[in-house]
Amino acid sequence: MTTKPKAKKYRWRRNRQETSSPDARTDAMSRIRKAMQTSDAANDAQPSTDIDAIKREGLTGRQLRIARRLAQKNGLTATSDYDAVRLLRQSGVDPFERANLLDLAAEKKDATDQAKDKITIQLPQTIKQSPKNLPGPELSPAERRNLEIGEIQKEIARRRKRKLLALFARLAAFVLLPTLIVGVYFYRYATPMYASDSAFSILQADGAGASFGGFLAGTQYATAQDSVATQEFMESKDALLRLERDTNFSEIFKQDWIDPIQRLPQDATLEDTYKLFRRMVTIGYDPSDGIIRMEVAAPAPEISVELSSLLLSYAEETINGLTELKRDDQMREAVAGFELAQEERRKAQEQLIELQLQGAVLDPENVLAGLRTRINAIEIELQEKELQLAALLDNLRPNQAKVDGVRADIQRLEVVLAGLNAEMLDASAGENSLAQLSVRIQMAQADLAARDMMLQTALQQMETTRTEANRKVRYLTVSVRPVASEEPNYPRKFENTILAFLLFAGIYLMISLTASVLREQVSS
Repeated sequence: MTTKPKAKKYRWRRNRQETSSPDARTDAMSRIRKAMQTSDAANDAQPSTDIDAIKREGLTGRQLRIARRLAQKNGLTATSDYDAVRLLRQSGVDPFERANLLDLAAEKKDATDQAKDKITIQLPQTIKQSPKNLPGPELSPAERRNLEIGEIQKEIARRRKRKLLALFARLAAFVLLPTLIVGVYFYRYATPMYASDSAFSILQADGAGASFGGFLAGTQYATAQDSVATQEFMESKDALLRLERDTNFSEIFKQDWIDPIQRLPQDATLEDTYKLFRRMVTIGYDPSDGIIRMEVAAPAPEISVELSSLLLSYAEETINGLTELKRDDQMREAVAGFELAQEERRKAQEQLIELQLQGAVLDPENVLAGLRTRINAIEIELQEKELQLAALLDNLRPNQAKVDGVRADIQRLEVVLAGLNAEMLDASAGENSLAQLSVRIQMAQADLAARDMMLQTALQQMETTRTEANRKVRYLTVSVRPVASEEPNYPRKFENTILAFLLFAGIYLMISLTASVLREQVSS
């Protein structure tokens, strides 16, 4: 029982030694040639190129493996061993021809010899099993279609992966890296700025008339125009020049310890300084409540408070100037009208005085009225004397003495009456008569009365205008005074970094969309 296995083992070793010897290899090659001759005799008939017909030929696995190797050698891509046979036959190559088999055997021998020359065998060693290249099962059309679809899906997945990696690379280069640079600047290199906040409003004087403007008095709409004008002034170059004159504004931001982006160059022009001024001074007007809010940033909190106080004083001077200009414009015409009325009244009064002094009579009308009264009295007395004389003459024996006395009285009264009539005639006729002088005096008095009325109207109008101008006076009221900040307000590191990220992302998205649209237009 123990000797048989040893004999078998001995015979196996001997056969192995014989096979590994050159004579054994020669015998193996002769057996291969005989097998090939046998296969050539079996395939003397016309070879078929149909896969089903090839399957019916009953080819062995060895023949199919030889056909696959020949197809690979000739550069033919076969999906199966039978397909390799079909492709070789269509190319005019017989896979089972003896010369082709000998070439394969020689190539295999050369490859084996080269491998042996390269590999040094040292016992004991691990023997690696080579993969078995056996012909796979024939696939149905549905399975082949599913296999092809799977390959396409894998290719699409690989393509998507490559595109996704390219997208991440572009985002990192055009969005993340610039954002990182901006963040490093804000967090490490940006000079801190201290801001002081203040708020002020422009108010109108109390009181309003009955006009439509009175309904807006006391509201923010009554001073909206002045507030906008004040805001424009505080953001103008005029305010910058006044700050430059009072505090040397540009030198504050030319110091070496300020970062280069916020620092003003030594040879900065007025335009460069103005751009920095607009960036450091922020003024906003809220029309809903009529309040102007101002924020001034500076490298030091004390400088910020000083700049804010100066700008508030400039705003107050501007409001006062606008108010004085409005008052002067409104009062100018009223004062001019009042002065003209005063001058005209003075002229009328002087003319009346001159007329009164021309006739050496202060009141010609009273003189004429006295003459008329005296003439009337003389005429009445004369009538009475005439009646008395007639009564005396009616007697049969009148008293001559009385008659003579009455006649004498009548003569005297007639003389006095004639004198009065002559005086009255002289006073009533001619250019220099009392009547003409009286008429001129009456006209001068009427003119003086009209001038008095006009003067009174002008005075009333001037007072009304002064009252309206006083009602339109504007006052600057500071509700929030600037206070020095203990911590820097700028830069806002996190907010500015996020803003830079959004900005770069928006620019990248816009450029990508534009490029895709242009590519689509060109390709169409």
